[in-house]
Amino acid sequence: MPLPISVTRRSLLAAGGIAFSGALGALFTGRAGAVRPTRGYGPLLPDPRGLLDLPAGFSYRVLSRAGGPLRSGEGPVPANCDGMAAFGAGGGRVRLVRNHENRTTAALRVPAVTGLTYDPEALGGCTALELGPDGAVTGERVALAGTAVNCAGGRTPWNTWLSCEETEDRAGTSGYTRDHGFVFEVDPADPRRSGAVPLTALGRFAHEAVAVDPYRGVVYETEDAFVEPFGLFYRFLPARPLGGPGSLRAGGVLQALRVPGLADLAVVDRPGAEFPVEWVPVPDPSAAGTAIRFQDFGRGGITHAQKLEGCYWGGGGVHFVSSYARRREGAGADHRGQVWFYDPLRSRLRLDVLFGPAADIQLPGDSPDNICMAPDGGLMVCEDGGGAQYVFGVTVGGEVYPVARNAEDIGQPGAPEWGEFAGVTFSPDGRTMYVNAYAPGTTFAVTGPWQ
Repeated sequence: MPLPISVTRRSLLAAGGIAFSGALGALFTGRAGAVRPTRGYGPLLPDPRGLLDLPAGFSYRVLSRAGGPLRSGEGPVPANCDGMAAFGAGGGRVRLVRNHENRTTAALRVPAVTGLTYDPEALGGCTALELGPDGAVTGERVALAGTAVNCAGGRTPWNTWLSCEETEDRAGTSGYTRDHGFVFEVDPADPRRSGAVPLTALGRFAHEAVAVDPYRGVVYETEDAFVEPFGLFYRFLPARPLGGPGSLRAGGVLQALRVPGLADLAVVDRPGAEFPVEWVPVPDPSAAGTAIRFQDFGRGGITHAQKLEGCYWGGGGVHFVSSYARRREGAGADHRGQVWFYDPLRSRLRLDVLFGPAADIQLPGDSPDNICMAPDGGLMVCEDGGGAQYVFGVTVGGEVYPVARNAEDIGQPGAPEWGEFAGVTFSPDGRTMYVNAYAPGTTFAVTGPWQ
């Protein structure tokens, strides 16, 4: 049967193969009038240093690189820089909390620090950077250690970071001494206040990202599963909503999204399509015997999606990304990225963006991953694929424009082969964009004429 459409207008960016719903303004802005120009910032210029290509008028500073010494003296800067958030620290200072997606094979672990380590045999975690008013690094230290495959996460309304483990490994697997697959809260001002305590009530699964409703305290979570059965989209109803640091330890109820009659989000290919949703209690959030996505959700089943990744709050609801779907891997249809919007007041789910075939710009050819809201209300998207990688902006009018590119493709001898971009975020004043190159792990600060 035809999919329901909640809007009468939609536009198609033919050059990029990206379709948008007519309600695109709700996706990109949480405030009236926040519309950026439609031409981006112009072409990217080759970087003579062979690190980061940017538009004219922009510049970058390397804040941190894997293998360099942590200023705390705790050891070297860990590898595999991933999700990240920026927090104001007063007086123009900024704190960055940065994930390290380290598996057991990581060459540079997060140093195990007493009071901040969950499992001494796990190599992942977070580091925290302190930046002065001039943007220079004044401090860098371990904020969480002994966790595994810390991918993305999300910030809380009380200015802490929720770091997500993208694994389901148990104690005894890969040498681990404790179960993994949890969310951990990190206090960027004083990590010892938060310690290394798993928020077990939020579920044990391959977490990707979270977003917290700043009005109701509900926590939304994505599950990154690329093999069948694919991941779920969750919400956690805390026992102490908006209770501040440590309040999520009080527990709550974990539920999973069900769209009646829709088993796989991949089959939706019409931006603007809107659906009523149900929230089904998760039978066993601890996944003691069976991984959550395999569990029996009763009559009507549950709704899955391949590669659920970025997740953020904006415009009165939560946005989340499916990076891709592939029929050959069991998905119900092929796509190269979707951005969904869930409206909690109306309990409706809407497809806002559909990425299509590759063309002049390469985002449609690879996978959108980490995303964030830009200060002007637009969207920033980190690409995760092969070859040269990009950070793209997407305007309210439906135009994709390049913001940054790794310099792998400029032909310079000895240029590093960068991995994906990750952790894109902005300073509280909107004047600086921070972003990570996953490998070799590097954190950049990008300044320029941001609109």
